[in-house]
Amino acid sequence: MDYNAGPADAATSARGFRTVSFGGGVGAAQVLQGLRDHTDQLTGVIAVTDSGRSTGVVRSVLNVPAPGDLRNALVTLSGADPVLRDLFQHRLVSSKLNEFNGVAFGNLFLAALAQMTGSFERAIVEASRLLNPAASILPVTLANTHLCAELVDGSVRYEEVSVRGLHKPAIKRVFLRDEGVEAYGPALEAIRKADLITIGPGSLFTTVIACLVVPGIKQAVAEARARGAATVYVCNTTTQPGQTDGFTIFDHVAEVANYLGAGQLDYALVSTGVPPQHVVERHRRDGLYVLGLSAEELRKIGELGVRVVAANLIEASSEERLLWNKQDTIRHDPKLVGRELASIAGAHAAEVAAMAQAAEPARRVAVQAVPA
Repeated sequence: MDYNAGPADAATSARGFRTVSFGGGVGAAQVLQGLRDHTDQLTGVIAVTDSGRSTGVVRSVLNVPAPGDLRNALVTLSGADPVLRDLFQHRLVSSKLNEFNGVAFGNLFLAALAQMTGSFERAIVEASRLLNPAASILPVTLANTHLCAELVDGSVRYEEVSVRGLHKPAIKRVFLRDEGVEAYGPALEAIRKADLITIGPGSLFTTVIACLVVPGIKQAVAEARARGAATVYVCNTTTQPGQTDGFTIFDHVAEVANYLGAGQLDYALVSTGVPPQHVVERHRRDGLYVLGLSAEELRKIGELGVRVVAANLIEASSEERLLWNKQDTIRHDPKLVGRELASIAGAHAAEVAAMAQAAEPARRVAVQAVPA
């Protein structure tokens, strides 16, 4: 299987492989959607540091971790009645609601459940019971913390909505505001047992890396890799104003590799699809530039020890989506992404098994050499 030459066509021999997907309510949910055809052992580990829009209002008033991405992931993968799914996504609109104008009902529901039960963890458990998602949806942490960023000029931005703000110096690093934050125990357990760990797509710093900086996460990923798991970064299709202005595909991969730790990222799944020109121009007017993979970038990514799987992964629809206080982007096609990830999982499992088999004679010799 050539990891640098295009779509993978090797059939995975590990249909029941355990997958953990890091990200937000859109990117991670898309990955999990696509993998439903290949495995039923799916877990989403979702960022909870969003502080803008509807989620930010609920957080500030009701003192809970960000519920929005969790809500969206639960609904996207839900097997519940369509009316219930639509209700969770419905936004209350009235000028009399003041700061709650436009708030998603599901965000209020999760916050109310947390208040009623005394536990944000219990709120997620009960919402999962009602929505019956095809994956286990878990918060990366239960801590009500915030994401911060040090910029290249030395200044610091506090809270996610400021970290992703426009017209500021580039982001140097991101970190959590509070000390003592711990990753959610069940999320760590799922990561350690995973055969495939996917990272992204989604806002690079405020969603994807926001998961990786939670203490305990990268250690759990390293433990999973030590027992043979594959790690895959599903690269974004465009730059994002305020976060990755001027970034290349290599820059995205390098940031993820840096936060995971040396040698911990195995693959980068990159879309080579190019949307119609009018779509490219529309996004360009909004400051989003389509990312392309050059031979030079391929070489540089390889020098990081990361193998590239490149294929057309974008969805066919070119219609603009009207989102609530959020930019539209060029989205991945879940089925195409799921197919490639399943192939990576199968090929990687075969490689690990082959290496273990090759090492077995040496292991037996070493055992025999040990004095009784």
